[in-house]
Amino acid sequence: MISVCMASYNGAIFIKQQVISILSQLESEDELIISDDGSKDNTLEILVSLNDSRVKIFNNKSRHGVVPNFENAIKNASGDYIFLSDQDDIWLPNKKEKCLFYLQENDFISHNAFMIDKNGKLSGNDYFSLRGTRYGYWNNLWKMGYLGCCMAFKKECLKDILPFPKDILWHDMWIASVLHLKYKGQLLNDGLILYRRHDANASPTTQKSQYSWRFKFQYRNYIFCIL
Repeated sequence: MISVCMASYNGAIFIKQQVISILSQLESEDELIISDDGSKDNTLEILVSLNDSRVKIFNNKSRHGVVPNFENAIKNASGDYIFLSDQDDIWLPNKKEKCLFYLQENDFISHNAFMIDKNGKLSGNDYFSLRGTRYGYWNNLWKMGYLGCCMAFKKECLKDILPFPKDILWHDMWIASVLHLKYKGQLLNDGLILYRRHDANASPTTQKSQYSWRFKFQYRNYIFCIL
C-alpha cells in the first residue's frame, strides 16, 4: 500500500489534473492524503466532486504554511511507502511503478523531473541538470538539489522524519537530510513528473541558493540531534 501525501492551498487551477494523474496509478487499497491549509477558492469542491474513496482530505489545524501543512499530510499517512506530491504538477504514467521498483532495494529515492510552464509547455530542461543535483547529505546542505515532490520513502523512515523541528524553512530539505544520514537511498535520473513553474509556486527551484551560512549551521544542529 502506498500513501501519496499532498499539501493543498488555493490550488483550483491545477489540482484536478494532478490528482487524476496520481489516481490513475493507484490501486484500490492505496490512498491520496491531502492536507488543505484553508483554501479560499474551490479546491475542496473539486476534490469532493471526484468522488473517489482513495482521496482522503484533512484540514490543517496547526500553524499555517507549506511546512506544517505537509507535516499534517504525512502524519495521517498509513501506507508502507510514502510519496510526496505538490498540487500543481503532473505524474507521468510510470512514476509509481518505477519508484516502487527501486524502493525494494533502498529506503528512499529521489528522481528527476521535466519542467513545464503554467500552460503545461515543456521548457526543454530537467531539474537535475539545472540544479547540478548530486547524491549526498553535504552536497544538498550546500545547495539543495532535490524536490520534495520527487521523493518517496518507506514508512519506517517516519520515526526519524516526524515531528518536523520548529521553524525549519523547507520540509524537503529536512526530510532529505534525515534520510541521507540514517537510511540507504538512490538518486534516479529518470524524469517521472512534469514539474510546473508559475507565479504562485510555494517553493524555489533554479535560483541561487537562498540558504545562508547561519541557516546551514542551524540545520546541522538539527541533524546532530538525531544522530
